[in-house]
Amino acid sequence: MQWTQNYAALGDNIVLTAFVVAIPIFFLIWALAFKRMKGHIAGLLTLLIALVTVILVYKMPFTAAISATLLGMVNGLFPIGWIIIAAVFLYNLTVKSGKFDIVKSSISSISDDRRIQALVIAFCFSSFLEGVAGQGAPVAIAAAMLIGLGFNPLKAAVISLVANVPPVPFGPVGTPTIMMSSVTGIDEKVISHAVGTQVTFISIIIPIFMLFVMVGWKKTVEVLPAALVAGIGFAIPFYFITKYMGPILPSIISSVISLLALAAFTRVWKPKTIYRFPDEKETTSGEQKKYSAGEIIHAWSPFYILMGVMTVWGTPSFKNWVLNDLKWFVSIDNWPGLGGVVYKAAPIVKQAEVYAAGYRWDYFSAAGTALMLTAIVSIFILRIKPGTAVKVLGETVNQLKFSLITIASVLGLAYLSNYSGLSFTLGLAFVETGKIFIIFSPILGWLGVFLTGSVTSSAALFGKMQQVTAEYLQLNPLLTISANMTGAIMGKLISPQSIAVAAGAVGLAGRENEIFRQTIKYSLMLVALVIVIILIQAYLLPGTLPKI
Repeated sequence: MQWTQNYAALGDNIVLTAFVVAIPIFFLIWALAFKRMKGHIAGLLTLLIALVTVILVYKMPFTAAISATLLGMVNGLFPIGWIIIAAVFLYNLTVKSGKFDIVKSSISSISDDRRIQALVIAFCFSSFLEGVAGQGAPVAIAAAMLIGLGFNPLKAAVISLVANVPPVPFGPVGTPTIMMSSVTGIDEKVISHAVGTQVTFISIIIPIFMLFVMVGWKKTVEVLPAALVAGIGFAIPFYFITKYMGPILPSIISSVISLLALAAFTRVWKPKTIYRFPDEKETTSGEQKKYSAGEIIHAWSPFYILMGVMTVWGTPSFKNWVLNDLKWFVSIDNWPGLGGVVYKAAPIVKQAEVYAAGYRWDYFSAAGTALMLTAIVSIFILRIKPGTAVKVLGETVNQLKFSLITIASVLGLAYLSNYSGLSFTLGLAFVETGKIFIIFSPILGWLGVFLTGSVTSSAALFGKMQQVTAEYLQLNPLLTISANMTGAIMGKLISPQSIAVAAGAVGLAGRENEIFRQTIKYSLMLVALVIVIILIQAYLLPGTLPKI
Protein backbone atom coordinates (compact mmCIF):
# COMPACT_ATOMS: atom_id res chain seq x y z
CA MET A 1 0.00 0.00 0.00
CA GLN A 2 1.24 3.48 -0.89
CA TRP A 3 -0.02 6.80 0.43
CA THR A 4 1.06 10.23 -0.85
CA GLN A 5 1.04 13.28 1.38
CA ASN A 6 -1.45 16.02 0.47
CA TYR A 7 -0.50 19.30 2.11
CA ALA A 8 -3.65 21.18 1.08
CA ALA A 9 -6.13 18.41 1.79
CA LEU A 10 -9.04 20.69 2.74
CA GLY A 11 -10.52 22.36 -0.35
CA ASP A 12 -7.05 22.53 -1.93
CA ASN A 13 -6.45 25.44 0.48
CA ILE A 14 -3.10 25.37 2.27
CA VAL A 15 -4.03 28.04 4.84
CA LEU A 16 -7.33 26.38 5.79
CA THR A 17 -5.62 23.00 6.04
CA ALA A 18 -2.83 24.47 8.18
CA PHE A 19 -5.33 26.04 10.57
CA VAL A 20 -7.22 22.78 11.08
CA VAL A 21 -4.21 20.49 11.44
CA ALA A 22 -2.69 22.94 13.94
CA ILE A 23 -5.46 22.06 16.41
CA PRO A 24 -3.22 19.56 18.30
CA ILE A 25 -0.57 22.28 18.71
CA PHE A 26 -3.12 24.78 19.98
CA PHE A 27 -4.37 22.14 22.39
CA LEU A 28 -0.87 21.40 23.70
CA ILE A 29 -0.20 25.09 24.36
CA TRP A 30 -3.59 25.46 26.04
CA ALA A 31 -3.08 22.33 28.13
CA LEU A 32 0.31 23.43 29.42
CA ALA A 33 -0.05 27.20 29.65
CA PHE A 34 -3.69 27.62 30.67
CA LYS A 35 -5.08 24.30 31.90
CA ARG A 36 -1.79 23.56 33.74
CA MET A 37 -2.07 19.91 32.82
CA LYS A 38 0.63 17.44 33.83
CA GLY A 39 3.16 17.04 31.04
CA HIS A 40 2.66 13.34 30.40
CA ILE A 41 -1.13 13.70 30.34
CA ALA A 42 -0.97 16.72 28.01
CA GLY A 43 1.47 14.87 25.75
CA LEU A 44 -0.64 11.73 25.49
CA LEU A 45 -3.88 13.65 24.89
CA THR A 46 -2.21 15.82 22.24
CA LEU A 47 -0.92 12.72 20.52
CA LEU A 48 -4.40 11.20 20.49
CA ILE A 49 -5.91 14.39 19.04
CA ALA A 50 -3.18 14.51 16.39
CA LEU A 51 -3.86 10.90 15.39
CA VAL A 52 -7.54 11.64 14.87
CA THR A 53 -6.76 14.88 13.03
CA VAL A 54 -4.31 13.45 10.47
CA ILE A 55 -6.49 10.42 9.78
CA LEU A 56 -9.59 12.57 9.17
CA VAL A 57 -7.95 15.50 7.34
CA TYR A 58 -5.21 13.79 5.35
CA LYS A 59 -6.87 10.38 5.10
CA MET A 60 -3.62 8.90 6.35
CA PRO A 61 -3.90 5.13 6.72
CA PHE A 62 -4.52 4.13 10.32
CA THR A 63 -1.68 1.59 10.37
CA ALA A 64 0.80 4.11 8.95
CA ALA A 65 -0.25 6.73 11.51
CA ILE A 66 0.16 4.29 14.41
CA SER A 67 3.47 3.05 13.01
CA ALA A 68 4.86 6.60 12.68
CA THR A 69 3.80 7.31 16.26
CA LEU A 70 5.51 4.18 17.57
CA LEU A 71 8.68 5.00 15.63
CA GLY A 72 8.73 8.40 17.30
CA MET A 73 8.16 6.90 20.73
CA VAL A 74 11.03 4.48 20.30
CA ASN A 75 13.28 7.35 19.24
CA GLY A 76 12.06 9.28 22.27
CA LEU A 77 13.22 6.55 24.63
CA PHE A 78 16.37 5.60 22.73
CA PRO A 79 18.40 7.79 22.52
CA ILE A 80 16.68 10.71 24.32
CA GLY A 81 15.35 8.84 27.35
CA TRP A 82 18.63 6.93 27.62
CA ILE A 83 20.48 10.25 27.90
CA ILE A 84 18.37 11.68 30.69
CA ILE A 85 18.46 8.43 32.72
CA ALA A 86 22.26 8.30 32.48
CA ALA A 87 22.72 12.02 33.22
CA VAL A 88 20.51 12.04 36.31
CA PHE A 89 21.98 8.71 37.49
CA LEU A 90 25.49 10.22 37.35
CA TYR A 91 24.36 13.24 39.35
CA ASN A 92 22.50 11.10 41.91
CA LEU A 93 25.63 9.00 42.43
CA THR A 94 27.69 12.07 43.30
CA VAL A 95 25.03 13.15 45.79
CA LYS A 96 24.77 9.66 47.31
CA SER A 97 28.55 9.52 47.77
CA GLY A 98 28.51 12.78 49.72
CA LYS A 99 31.07 14.29 47.35
CA PHE A 100 28.69 16.88 45.96
CA ASP A 101 29.16 18.92 49.15
CA ILE A 102 32.81 19.29 48.13
CA VAL A 103 31.77 20.22 44.58
CA LYS A 104 29.49 22.92 46.01
CA SER A 105 32.30 24.22 48.20
CA SER A 106 34.72 24.42 45.25
CA ILE A 107 32.18 26.32 43.15
CA SER A 108 31.70 28.68 46.07
CA SER A 109 35.45 29.30 46.03
CA ILE A 110 34.96 30.93 42.63
CA SER A 111 32.19 33.02 44.13
CA ASP A 112 29.60 32.75 46.90
CA ASP A 113 27.29 34.78 44.70
CA ARG A 114 24.51 32.60 43.29
CA ARG A 115 24.34 34.67 40.11
CA ILE A 116 27.96 33.95 39.23
CA GLN A 117 27.48 30.28 40.12
CA ALA A 118 24.63 30.21 37.59
CA LEU A 119 26.91 31.72 34.95
CA VAL A 120 29.56 29.07 35.63
CA ILE A 121 27.22 26.05 35.55
CA ALA A 122 24.20 27.00 33.42
CA PHE A 123 26.06 29.01 30.78
CA CYS A 124 29.74 27.95 30.59
CA PHE A 125 29.68 24.30 31.65
CA SER A 126 26.36 23.60 29.92
CA SER A 127 27.69 25.11 26.68
CA PHE A 128 30.65 22.74 26.74
CA LEU A 129 28.35 19.75 27.23
CA GLU A 130 26.16 20.96 24.36
CA GLY A 131 29.21 21.13 22.13
CA VAL A 132 30.18 17.52 22.75
CA ALA A 133 26.89 15.79 23.58
CA GLY A 134 23.66 17.76 23.15
CA GLN A 135 20.28 15.98 23.02
CA GLY A 136 19.19 17.22 26.46
CA ALA A 137 22.24 16.15 28.45
CA PRO A 138 23.52 19.73 29.05
CA VAL A 139 20.22 20.94 30.47
CA ALA A 140 19.75 17.81 32.57
CA ILE A 141 23.22 17.95 34.12
CA ALA A 142 23.33 21.73 34.61
CA ALA A 143 19.86 21.83 36.18
CA ALA A 144 20.68 18.92 38.50
CA MET A 145 23.92 20.58 39.59
CA LEU A 146 22.11 23.83 40.32
CA ILE A 147 19.65 21.90 42.47
CA GLY A 148 22.58 20.47 44.38
CA LEU A 149 23.87 24.00 44.95
CA GLY A 150 20.56 24.93 46.53
CA PHE A 151 18.69 26.49 43.63
CA ASN A 152 14.91 26.27 43.52
CA PRO A 153 14.02 23.37 41.17
CA LEU A 154 11.73 25.43 38.95
CA LYS A 155 14.24 28.26 38.69
CA ALA A 156 17.07 25.81 37.98
CA ALA A 157 15.12 24.27 35.10
CA VAL A 158 14.14 27.61 33.57
CA ILE A 159 17.56 29.28 33.70
CA SER A 160 19.25 26.12 32.38
CA LEU A 161 16.93 26.16 29.36
CA VAL A 162 17.53 29.87 28.77
CA ALA A 163 21.32 29.66 29.17
CA ASN A 164 21.62 26.71 26.77
CA VAL A 165 20.68 28.79 23.70
CA PRO A 166 23.99 29.95 22.06
CA PRO A 167 25.85 26.65 21.62
CA VAL A 168 22.92 24.69 20.15
CA PRO A 169 23.51 25.29 16.38
CA PHE A 170 26.99 23.79 16.74
CA GLY A 171 26.37 20.98 19.18
CA PRO A 172 26.94 18.13 19.29
CA VAL A 173 30.02 18.73 17.11
CA GLY A 174 28.11 20.85 14.61
CA THR A 175 25.36 18.35 13.80
CA PRO A 176 22.48 20.86 13.21
CA THR A 177 24.57 23.01 10.87
CA ILE A 178 25.92 19.98 9.03
CA MET A 179 22.34 18.77 8.56
CA MET A 180 21.33 22.15 7.11
CA SER A 181 24.25 21.90 4.71
CA SER A 182 23.20 18.42 3.58
CA VAL A 183 19.60 19.41 2.81
CA THR A 184 20.45 22.68 1.03
CA GLY A 185 23.69 21.71 -0.73
CA ILE A 186 25.41 24.84 0.62
CA ASP A 187 28.90 24.41 2.07
CA GLU A 188 28.73 23.86 5.85
CA LYS A 189 31.44 26.47 6.49
CA VAL A 190 29.39 29.11 4.68
CA ILE A 191 26.31 28.27 6.76
CA SER A 192 28.47 28.20 9.88
CA HIS A 193 29.64 31.75 9.15
CA ALA A 194 26.09 32.99 8.54
CA VAL A 195 24.63 31.42 11.68
CA GLY A 196 27.69 32.36 13.73
CA THR A 197 27.28 36.03 12.81
CA GLN A 198 23.78 36.10 14.30
CA VAL A 199 24.45 33.90 17.33
CA THR A 200 27.63 35.82 18.25
CA PHE A 201 25.51 38.82 19.18
CA ILE A 202 22.96 36.64 20.94
CA SER A 203 25.68 34.91 22.98
CA ILE A 204 26.56 38.26 24.57
CA ILE A 205 22.92 38.88 25.44
CA ILE A 206 22.07 35.44 26.85
CA PRO A 207 24.16 35.52 30.09
CA ILE A 208 22.60 38.87 30.92
CA PHE A 209 19.14 37.67 29.96
CA MET A 210 19.59 34.51 32.04
CA LEU A 211 20.42 36.58 35.11
CA PHE A 212 17.41 38.82 34.42
CA VAL A 213 15.23 35.71 34.40
CA MET A 214 16.85 34.56 37.63
CA VAL A 215 16.88 37.72 39.76
CA GLY A 216 15.40 40.65 37.83
CA TRP A 217 17.10 43.63 36.24
CA LYS A 218 18.28 45.51 39.34
CA LYS A 219 20.26 42.57 40.74
CA THR A 220 21.51 41.69 37.24
CA VAL A 221 23.14 45.12 36.89
CA GLU A 222 25.16 44.41 40.05
CA VAL A 223 27.00 41.57 38.28
CA LEU A 224 26.83 42.97 34.75
CA PRO A 225 30.65 42.99 34.39
CA ALA A 226 30.80 39.24 35.11
CA ALA A 227 27.95 38.52 32.69
CA LEU A 228 29.71 40.53 29.98
CA VAL A 229 33.00 38.71 30.58
CA ALA A 230 31.21 35.35 30.23
CA GLY A 231 29.30 36.47 27.13
CA ILE A 232 32.14 38.24 25.35
CA GLY A 233 34.56 35.48 26.37
CA PHE A 234 32.25 33.11 24.50
CA ALA A 235 31.38 35.43 21.61
CA ILE A 236 34.83 36.43 20.36
CA PRO A 237 36.26 32.93 19.78
CA PHE A 238 32.82 31.78 18.65
CA TYR A 239 32.71 34.35 15.85
CA PHE A 240 36.15 33.57 14.46
CA ILE A 241 35.77 29.81 14.74
CA THR A 242 32.39 29.81 12.98
CA LYS A 243 33.81 32.07 10.27
CA TYR A 244 37.09 30.33 9.56
CA MET A 245 36.93 26.78 10.93
CA GLY A 246 33.35 25.58 10.43
CA PRO A 247 30.69 24.06 12.68
CA ILE A 248 32.47 21.34 14.68
CA LEU A 249 34.41 23.24 17.38
CA PRO A 250 32.73 26.62 18.09
CA SER A 251 30.66 25.58 21.12
CA ILE A 252 33.40 23.44 22.65
CA ILE A 253 36.29 25.91 22.48
CA SER A 254 34.21 29.02 23.17
CA SER A 255 32.67 27.57 26.34
CA VAL A 256 36.09 26.65 27.76
CA ILE A 257 37.47 30.14 27.05
CA SER A 258 34.36 31.71 28.57
CA LEU A 259 34.74 29.63 31.75
CA LEU A 260 38.44 30.45 32.11
CA ALA A 261 37.80 34.15 31.50
CA LEU A 262 35.02 34.24 34.09
CA ALA A 263 37.08 32.36 36.69
CA ALA A 264 40.06 34.68 36.17
CA PHE A 265 37.87 37.79 36.29
CA THR A 266 36.25 36.83 39.60
CA ARG A 267 39.72 36.58 41.12
CA VAL A 268 40.14 40.33 40.78
CA TRP A 269 36.53 41.53 40.83
CA LYS A 270 33.73 40.96 43.32
CA PRO A 271 30.15 42.26 43.30
CA LYS A 272 29.42 44.89 45.93
CA THR A 273 26.75 42.66 47.45
CA ILE A 274 26.70 38.87 47.52
CA TYR A 275 23.38 37.50 46.31
CA ARG A 276 21.98 34.54 48.20
CA PHE A 277 18.59 32.93 48.17
CA PRO A 278 15.85 34.12 50.52
CA ASP A 279 16.14 32.41 53.93
CA GLU A 280 19.61 31.16 53.03
CA LYS A 281 21.95 31.32 55.99
CA GLU A 282 24.97 33.54 55.40
CA THR A 283 28.17 31.72 56.19
CA THR A 284 31.53 33.21 57.00
CA SER A 285 34.81 31.89 55.75
CA GLY A 286 35.49 30.50 59.22
CA GLU A 287 32.29 28.45 59.17
CA GLN A 288 32.99 26.91 55.77
CA LYS A 289 34.78 23.60 55.83
CA LYS A 290 38.08 23.65 54.01
CA TYR A 291 38.92 20.85 51.63
CA SER A 292 42.30 19.84 50.30
CA ALA A 293 43.17 19.97 46.62
CA GLY A 294 43.11 16.17 46.55
CA GLU A 295 39.60 16.04 48.02
CA ILE A 296 38.35 18.59 45.51
CA ILE A 297 39.89 16.75 42.55
CA HIS A 298 38.40 13.48 43.81
CA ALA A 299 34.93 15.01 44.20
CA TRP A 300 35.06 16.53 40.72
CA SER A 301 36.47 13.38 39.11
CA PRO A 302 33.13 12.17 37.65
CA PHE A 303 32.80 15.46 35.79
CA TYR A 304 36.42 15.43 34.62
CA ILE A 305 35.84 11.92 33.33
CA LEU A 306 32.59 13.06 31.74
CA MET A 307 34.32 15.87 29.85
CA GLY A 308 37.04 13.50 28.67
CA VAL A 309 34.66 10.75 27.60
CA MET A 310 32.29 13.20 25.92
CA THR A 311 35.16 14.78 24.02
CA VAL A 312 36.25 11.38 22.69
CA TRP A 313 32.66 10.37 21.92
CA GLY A 314 32.17 13.57 19.95
CA THR A 315 35.08 13.08 17.57
CA PRO A 316 34.28 11.94 14.02
CA SER A 317 37.14 9.39 14.14
CA PHE A 318 35.64 7.65 17.19
CA LYS A 319 32.18 7.57 15.65
CA ASN A 320 33.55 6.21 12.37
CA TRP A 321 35.46 3.50 14.24
CA VAL A 322 32.41 2.40 16.25
CA LEU A 323 29.91 2.61 13.41
CA ASN A 324 31.95 1.60 10.37
CA ASP A 325 34.55 -0.77 11.80
CA LEU A 326 32.86 -2.28 14.86
CA LYS A 327 29.32 -1.75 13.51
CA TRP A 328 27.93 -1.37 17.03
CA PHE A 329 24.44 -0.08 16.31
CA VAL A 330 20.86 -1.29 16.00
CA SER A 331 19.25 -0.68 12.63
CA ILE A 332 15.85 -1.37 11.11
CA ASP A 333 15.95 -0.19 7.49
CA ASN A 334 12.21 -0.39 6.88
CA TRP A 335 10.05 0.33 9.92
CA PRO A 336 7.06 -2.08 9.91
CA GLY A 337 3.89 -0.48 8.61
CA LEU A 338 5.66 2.70 7.49
CA GLY A 339 8.71 1.89 5.36
CA GLY A 340 7.89 2.30 1.67
CA VAL A 341 4.32 3.42 2.47
CA VAL A 342 4.49 7.24 2.76
CA TYR A 343 5.47 9.41 -0.20
CA LYS A 344 6.39 13.10 -0.13
CA ALA A 345 4.80 15.24 -2.83
CA ALA A 346 5.38 18.55 -4.62
CA PRO A 347 6.25 21.25 -3.75
CA ILE A 348 8.27 19.68 -0.94
CA VAL A 349 9.99 17.54 -3.58
CA LYS A 350 9.98 17.96 -7.37
CA GLN A 351 8.18 14.67 -7.86
CA ALA A 352 6.71 12.11 -5.51
CA GLU A 353 9.37 10.16 -3.63
CA VAL A 354 9.28 7.69 -0.79
CA TYR A 355 9.66 9.10 2.71
CA ALA A 356 12.28 6.78 4.19
CA ALA A 357 11.22 5.24 7.49
CA GLY A 358 13.84 3.40 9.45
CA TYR A 359 15.14 3.21 12.98
CA ARG A 360 18.74 3.38 14.00
CA TRP A 361 20.24 3.63 17.46
CA ASP A 362 23.98 4.00 17.63
CA TYR A 363 23.92 2.57 21.12
CA PHE A 364 27.65 2.61 21.84
CA SER A 365 28.51 5.99 20.32
CA ALA A 366 25.37 7.58 21.81
CA ALA A 367 25.77 10.42 24.30
CA GLY A 368 23.72 8.46 26.82
CA THR A 369 26.22 5.60 26.70
CA ALA A 370 29.09 8.02 27.32
CA LEU A 371 27.18 9.30 30.35
CA MET A 372 26.41 5.80 31.60
CA LEU A 373 30.02 4.71 31.16
CA THR A 374 31.09 7.74 33.19
CA ALA A 375 28.57 6.80 35.87
CA ILE A 376 29.86 3.21 36.05
CA VAL A 377 33.48 4.36 36.35
CA SER A 378 32.39 6.88 38.99
CA ILE A 379 30.88 4.10 41.11
CA PHE A 380 34.38 2.76 41.69
CA ILE A 381 36.12 6.13 41.94
CA LEU A 382 33.59 7.40 44.50
CA ARG A 383 33.77 4.05 46.34
CA ILE A 384 30.05 3.36 46.15
CA LYS A 385 28.97 -0.21 46.85
CA PRO A 386 27.52 -1.97 43.77
CA GLY A 387 24.29 -2.74 45.63
CA THR A 388 23.89 0.92 46.53
CA ALA A 389 24.55 1.94 42.92
CA VAL A 390 21.86 -0.44 41.66
CA LYS A 391 19.44 1.02 44.19
CA VAL A 392 20.29 4.55 43.02
CA LEU A 393 19.68 3.51 39.41
CA GLY A 394 16.26 2.12 40.34
CA GLU A 395 15.40 5.31 42.20
CA THR A 396 16.53 7.35 39.18
CA VAL A 397 14.29 5.44 36.75
CA ASN A 398 11.37 5.80 39.16
CA GLN A 399 12.09 9.52 39.46
CA LEU A 400 11.99 9.91 35.69
CA LYS A 401 9.09 7.62 34.74
CA PHE A 402 6.63 10.40 33.98
CA SER A 403 9.27 12.41 32.12
CA LEU A 404 9.97 9.37 29.96
CA ILE A 405 6.26 9.08 29.13
CA THR A 406 6.23 12.76 28.18
CA ILE A 407 9.32 12.40 25.99
CA ALA A 408 7.90 9.33 24.25
CA SER A 409 4.58 11.06 23.57
CA VAL A 410 6.06 14.28 22.19
CA LEU A 411 8.47 12.38 19.93
CA GLY A 412 5.52 10.28 18.78
CA LEU A 413 3.75 13.55 17.94
CA ALA A 414 6.85 14.82 16.11
CA TYR A 415 7.16 11.76 13.88
CA LEU A 416 3.43 11.68 13.23
CA SER A 417 3.57 15.35 12.21
CA ASN A 418 6.39 14.64 9.78
CA TYR A 419 5.00 11.50 8.15
CA SER A 420 1.44 12.79 7.91
CA GLY A 421 2.62 16.01 6.22
CA LEU A 422 1.37 18.22 9.06
CA SER A 423 4.79 19.87 9.52
CA PHE A 424 5.08 20.57 5.79
CA THR A 425 1.57 22.02 5.65
CA LEU A 426 2.44 24.52 8.36
CA GLY A 427 5.69 25.40 6.62
CA LEU A 428 3.99 25.95 3.27
CA ALA A 429 1.37 28.15 4.94
CA PHE A 430 4.15 30.46 6.11
CA VAL A 431 5.54 30.53 2.57
CA GLU A 432 2.18 31.95 1.46
CA THR A 433 3.00 35.18 3.33
CA GLY A 434 5.11 36.32 0.34
CA LYS A 435 7.38 39.31 0.85
CA ILE A 436 6.95 39.33 4.62
CA PHE A 437 8.20 35.73 4.75
CA ILE A 438 11.49 37.13 6.00
CA ILE A 439 9.72 37.89 9.31
CA PHE A 440 8.21 34.42 9.50
CA SER A 441 11.41 32.64 8.53
CA PRO A 442 12.82 32.42 12.10
CA ILE A 443 9.33 31.62 13.39
CA LEU A 444 9.27 28.62 11.06
CA GLY A 445 12.51 27.33 12.62
CA TRP A 446 11.10 28.05 16.07
CA LEU A 447 7.95 26.09 15.23
CA GLY A 448 10.03 23.24 13.83
CA VAL A 449 11.79 22.76 17.16
CA PHE A 450 8.51 23.00 19.05
CA LEU A 451 7.21 20.17 16.87
CA THR A 452 10.31 17.97 16.84
CA GLY A 453 12.39 19.00 19.87
CA SER A 454 15.49 19.24 17.71
CA VAL A 455 17.26 22.02 15.80
CA THR A 456 18.70 19.30 13.57
CA SER A 457 15.20 18.02 12.76
CA SER A 458 13.95 21.55 12.15
CA ALA A 459 16.77 22.03 9.64
CA ALA A 460 15.88 18.76 7.92
CA LEU A 461 12.20 19.69 7.77
CA PHE A 462 12.34 23.29 6.64
CA GLY A 463 15.88 23.98 5.42
CA LYS A 464 15.24 23.36 1.73
CA MET A 465 11.94 25.19 1.91
CA GLN A 466 13.70 28.23 3.38
CA GLN A 467 16.27 28.15 0.59
CA VAL A 468 13.80 27.81 -2.27
CA THR A 469 11.49 30.49 -0.89
CA ALA A 470 14.37 32.96 -0.52
CA GLU A 471 15.45 32.36 -4.12
CA TYR A 472 11.85 32.88 -5.30
CA LEU A 473 11.68 36.18 -3.38
CA GLN A 474 15.14 37.17 -4.70
CA LEU A 475 16.70 37.15 -1.23
CA ASN A 476 20.06 35.81 -0.15
CA PRO A 477 19.20 32.17 0.79
CA LEU A 478 21.67 32.35 3.67
CA LEU A 479 19.44 34.94 5.29
CA THR A 480 16.46 32.61 5.61
CA ILE A 481 18.54 29.48 6.22
CA SER A 482 20.41 31.10 9.11
CA ALA A 483 17.16 32.65 10.34
CA ASN A 484 15.68 29.14 10.52
CA MET A 485 18.64 27.95 12.61
CA THR A 486 18.76 30.96 14.93
CA GLY A 487 14.99 31.05 15.40
CA ALA A 488 15.06 27.31 16.06
CA ILE A 489 17.34 27.62 19.09
CA MET A 490 14.75 29.85 20.73
CA GLY A 491 12.23 27.06 20.27
CA LYS A 492 14.27 24.86 22.61
CA LEU A 493 12.84 26.87 25.51
CA ILE A 494 9.30 25.68 24.77
CA SER A 495 9.95 22.32 23.18
CA PRO A 496 7.96 19.75 25.21
CA GLN A 497 10.90 17.38 24.82
CA SER A 498 13.39 19.87 26.32
CA ILE A 499 10.99 20.80 29.10
CA ALA A 500 10.41 17.14 29.94
CA VAL A 501 14.18 16.59 30.21
CA ALA A 502 14.58 19.61 32.47
CA ALA A 503 11.59 18.63 34.62
CA GLY A 504 12.90 15.10 35.06
CA ALA A 505 16.35 16.33 36.03
CA VAL A 506 15.07 18.62 38.79
CA GLY A 507 12.34 16.33 40.13
CA LEU A 508 9.39 18.23 38.63
CA ALA A 509 7.98 15.43 36.48
CA GLY A 510 4.27 16.14 36.04
CA ARG A 511 4.82 19.87 36.53
CA GLU A 512 6.10 20.63 33.05
CA ASN A 513 3.27 23.16 32.69
CA GLU A 514 4.94 25.38 35.32
CA ILE A 515 8.18 25.44 33.34
CA PHE A 516 6.32 26.04 30.06
CA ARG A 517 4.34 28.97 31.50
CA GLN A 518 7.61 30.71 32.31
CA THR A 519 9.71 29.79 29.30
CA ILE A 520 7.13 30.65 26.65
CA LYS A 521 7.34 34.36 27.40
CA TYR A 522 11.14 34.28 27.30
CA SER A 523 11.08 32.25 24.10
CA LEU A 524 8.80 34.80 22.42
CA MET A 525 11.02 37.67 23.55
CA LEU A 526 14.11 35.98 22.14
CA VAL A 527 12.53 35.01 18.82
CA ALA A 528 11.41 38.65 18.48
CA LEU A 529 15.08 39.62 18.96
CA VAL A 530 16.03 37.21 16.18
CA ILE A 531 13.47 38.80 13.84
CA VAL A 532 15.00 42.22 14.52
CA ILE A 533 18.49 40.87 13.76
CA ILE A 534 17.26 39.31 10.51
CA LEU A 535 15.59 42.55 9.40
CA ILE A 536 18.75 44.53 10.15
CA GLN A 537 20.83 42.08 8.14
CA ALA A 538 18.35 42.12 5.28
CA TYR A 539 17.93 45.87 4.90
CA LEU A 540 20.67 47.70 6.81
CA LEU A 541 23.71 45.39 6.96
CA PRO A 542 23.39 42.87 4.10
CA GLY A 543 27.19 42.70 3.87
CA THR A 544 27.38 40.80 7.17
CA LEU A 545 26.30 37.62 5.39
CA PRO A 546 28.30 35.77 2.75
CA LYS A 547 26.84 35.91 -0.74
CA ILE A 548 26.16 32.70 -2.62
